[in-house]
This record gives sequence, structure tokens and C-alpha cells, in this order.
Amino acid sequence: MLFRDRYEAAMGLTPYLEKYKNDRGIVLAVPRGGVPLGFYIAKKYNFPLELLLTKKIGHPLNSEVAIGAVSLEDHIVDDRHNIPESYIENEIRHIRQSLKERYKMFMGNRTAVDIENKTVIIVDDGVATGNTLFSAIKMIRKQKPKKIVVAVPVSPKDTADKIRRLVDDFICLYVLKDFTGVGAYYYDFSEVSDEDVLQYLKEANHIENAA
Repeated sequence: MLFRDRYEAAMGLTPYLEKYKNDRGIVLAVPRGGVPLGFYIAKKYNFPLELLLTKKIGHPLNSEVAIGAVSLEDHIVDDRHNIPESYIENEIRHIRQSLKERYKMFMGNRTAVDIENKTVIIVDDGVATGNTLFSAIKMIRKQKPKKIVVAVPVSPKDTADKIRRLVDDFICLYVLKDFTGVGAYYYDFSEVSDEDVLQYLKEANHIENAA
């Protein structure tokens, strides 16, 4: 099983989102690879396209170990690690500033769309461990959306099972027991550049000056 490219993957997902076409919906694309899929889905159903910007808080002794995550509006922390509050506050401040700068680069001064009581469709070109996504879903849930939908072309089975428990609807074209990485399921898995992301967002949301 291989997708030709991200466009073909998006077209595969689109019919399964038809049931939400009359909802007050919004597409949150995971940068950068999820943005092309998010663009085609948002365009099909005339939904606004936003970026799902989150970043993990790394453990002070091993940055690869996540002890929490930060978004533009919120953060979550796993208290089991017993990390000093000063470290966490400092990380939250630095990460959020970085996310704000990234958002401004892509969206200019445009205010993020309010997701309260809306159907939020999270889109990526695939999911592997899902750890960052799990945190993002928990933070989004606190903003009181009507529904949270995750739509991805491919996922390992254990990750898919975890996502299903966190969201209202999980749409995945291929759930695999033997998963070898997202890129393995595309003929063309070319890197999506910041310039590509900017262009997709401009076209989707009619942004004239995002930089």
C-alpha cells in the first residue's frame, strides 16, 4: 500500500469527512507535512485552515523524554516526574514565544479561529508514536469544541487504539500492525518547506501579508 503523494492521501480521507460538511468546522493541520492534506480538505468543505502548533517540554536530564507540552493558548505537565516548577515555567515561556513567532511567520497578525462548539478536524500525513498529538488533543478538549476528529492516512495499530480513546471520531485509511514509518507509505514524501506552508495558508484563508 502506497500513496502517490499527499494529495492522493487527502483525497482518500475526504469522503469520510463528508458527514461533517454542514458543521461549523475547522481544520487544524500539523506542520509541516499535514498542511497539504489540511489544505485540500479545508478547500473541499470550505473550512478555515489553521496550524496545530504544539511542542513538547523535554526532561531537564534528557530532552527526548516529554514531561509535558505547550500550545499557543495552553500547556499540560505530567506531575509524576517531580520537576522543579521554575524549570517548567521557564520552558513554557520560551516554547510559547517560539510558537508565537512561528504562528506570526505563517499567519501574520491574523487572530486564531475560536474552536469552542466547533467540529475540529486534526489532519496529518500520518502518525507514528502519537505522543505530541495526544497532548495536543487534551489541550484542545479544554477549549470546549463540539467534536474532535483526527484524520490521517496511516497509523500503527497501538497508536490508533490510543487516539480512538481520546477523540470523538478517528478516521484512518490504513491501520497497520507492522509499521515502518510514515514516509514508507508514500511514493513522493518530499519535504514540505516553510514557504510551501505559507503558500497553502495564504490560498486557503486569503491571507495577503502573512510574513
